[in-house]
Amino acid sequence: MAILIRNGRIIDGTGNPWYRGDVRVEDGRITAIGRRLGGTADRVIEAEGRVVTPGFIDIHSHSDTVLLVSPLAESKIRQGVTTEVVGNCGDSLAPLAGAAIDPTKEELADFGVELKWCSLGEYLACLEQQGTAVNVAVLIGHGTLRKSVVGYADRAPTAAELERMRKMLAAAMSEGAFGLSTGLIYTPGSYAKTDELIAVASVLRPYGGIYASHIRNEGKDLIPAVEEAIAIGREAGVPVQISHHKASSDLVWGKVRETCAMIEAVRAGGLDVTADQYPYVATSTTLTALLPDWAHDGGHAVMLERLRVPELRAKLIDGIRAKRSYRDNWEQTVIASVGSEANKGLEGKNLIEIAGLWGSTGPEVVIDLLAAEAGAVSMVVFAMCEDDVRHVMCQPFVMVGSDGSALAPAGVLGKGKPHPRHYGTFPRVLGHYARDESLLSLEDAVRKMTSLPARRLGITDRGMLAPGMRADITVFDPATVIDRATFTDPHRYPAGIEYVIVNGRIAVEAGEHTQALAGQVLRKRVM
Repeated sequence: MAILIRNGRIIDGTGNPWYRGDVRVEDGRITAIGRRLGGTADRVIEAEGRVVTPGFIDIHSHSDTVLLVSPLAESKIRQGVTTEVVGNCGDSLAPLAGAAIDPTKEELADFGVELKWCSLGEYLACLEQQGTAVNVAVLIGHGTLRKSVVGYADRAPTAAELERMRKMLAAAMSEGAFGLSTGLIYTPGSYAKTDELIAVASVLRPYGGIYASHIRNEGKDLIPAVEEAIAIGREAGVPVQISHHKASSDLVWGKVRETCAMIEAVRAGGLDVTADQYPYVATSTTLTALLPDWAHDGGHAVMLERLRVPELRAKLIDGIRAKRSYRDNWEQTVIASVGSEANKGLEGKNLIEIAGLWGSTGPEVVIDLLAAEAGAVSMVVFAMCEDDVRHVMCQPFVMVGSDGSALAPAGVLGKGKPHPRHYGTFPRVLGHYARDESLLSLEDAVRKMTSLPARRLGITDRGMLAPGMRADITVFDPATVIDRATFTDPHRYPAGIEYVIVNGRIAVEAGEHTQALAGQVLRKRVM
């Protein structure tokens, strides 16, 4: 199919100033860019007054499961995202073995998806067979490797277990993975010491993979956690990607200036460290993350049993308070979703409001709600400050990543009150921060969404507009592009994203999804 995009403001993804021109697409690739391109085309898109960019690459996505539930990737493709990088924060859907299999099977069953794979290659084949609206690249979760080999025990792996983890990662890299991710606030990843992480990450070196880390602490121990990530990259000899970089505690607001300076310093010294960020002052994860690590020792079922033991209640409360990395203001923590109808009315309420209803305290609500919901509770926490968000966004080594999933307003993916980042990350940067606040130029905002993540991953045929590149293209109205999802009304698509082209096929036309499943599974080329 031949497509001609005419008379648009071309922002090519490199950070160069925009220029006016046409873009021709044939057989899935860009074949020409220039003024007044001639020739015929099956489709002509008039882009007068519109910006034409490479398709956006979501460097930090959690769409692993939901793409199997709905391959349309509704909330991402409508943001202009054409590539999702999944397997972040230490958790991937492959490779699976041992104690990782049953919990994954149960998680998928909640969405009506059957587990049909163990290896990464088999998982990628399932994605290809089903089809997706977006391209998909996969990182391998260290937590998944640890569950597969060591289980959920709070101990170091034996030498044999460590070698098995390394071999599983090597096999996945040879099957096309782009790197390793860690989630060091989550068990069992939090049980790993630095030397274990170095040993596993060093497997990446001959494959050219990256080490992407949800670091060990984003609150009171933010600086040591960043130092650890840098040390792992240095010792393992691999590039480092610090995930969703932020100061997630009012105790350390302003410290991102120090961490960003640290990253700049090590980059000047020759160590390849970058970061990503979502443009909001609230974070989001599972409510179980507030529990002390010892409560998770032995796995999910054992954790639930501990919540119901009266003799452990005081110890759990002390552990929750000790682990909390910001002041004891529980109104910052809002329940985003629960699994049962009985507690649906709690969605959107903070822990102080719920404590008032229940006649208890914030930590007690955590324990009792998790016990009532079998652990299936997610939260939104207003833990960051706007000045820090703005400072991180301006750093040249920081790219845009949603830390969100491809959701939809209706059906199983439209439940609860999730973080608006699932729907609004990329238009928010373009509309609010670049256009309205002039915090960064539109060209630099696009660079952070396109060529910067593409080069970080080692993808050479996407992320820029140039002849020969894959035809992943986003066309938006610079005057109207904006996020419309809010914390109280999150299931809302953005405005201003008018056309999205994936591998030469139109996926979004006049702001509406065409139902095209033109995405491809991307595999890392072994260097």
